[in-house]
Amino acid sequence: MKNTGFHLTSAQPERRLVNVFIEAFIVGAVGFAIAMVANSLSPRGLSLTRNYFPPAPTQVASATNNAGVVASPPLLATNASHENKLAERLAARGLRLIEFAGVRQLYQDPRREQELIVFVDARNEQSYLEGHIPAAYHFDHYYPDKYLPEVFPACQQAEIVVVYCIGGDCEDSEFASAYLVDAGIPAARLNVFAGGFEAWKTNGMPVEIGPRDSGELQQRQQ
Repeated sequence: MKNTGFHLTSAQPERRLVNVFIEAFIVGAVGFAIAMVANSLSPRGLSLTRNYFPPAPTQVASATNNAGVVASPPLLATNASHENKLAERLAARGLRLIEFAGVRQLYQDPRREQELIVFVDARNEQSYLEGHIPAAYHFDHYYPDKYLPEVFPACQQAEIVVVYCIGGDCEDSEFASAYLVDAGIPAARLNVFAGGFEAWKTNGMPVEIGPRDSGELQQRQQ
């Protein structure tokens, strides 16, 4: 009987401990339920699905250099614009990117009549003959020996040279400018027309057809 009494006595503290845990669980569950009901009824209650600690937004800075060309912001390469990437490549070679407004101003500058401002078309021969900026020299960098004897002296005496191709993703104007630099034309004189010939036509500017200085202008579409 002593042994039986001993077992009953030792089991009582265990049952008390279990009862304490059960009571604590019940109190916690009831308290949680009351809190949830109060939160749902309150107009200032918290939303359980809302993220109250969103990640901080990435700050992107842009800069403008002395030539007025907007430098590429520190974005991923897949998000950077074609013109920003082109401006970076040109800047690395000491060249500049110029927009349509600047090109139009140079075209209307009296110095162009004196060939102190020169335009260079970097497209292929067929595209050039079908239409180009009036009085623009033709320089297909794939055939430099054919065009360089005429283009080089003109660029050498000019104060400003504008090189263009079709525009958009076309890189011929960039390659042609680099070739002219390698041939001895100072990079500071060279400007690459970002919009190219497409931007020129879209803005209703005059287009010369045939060879250079043919004087034959393409009729504008009404």
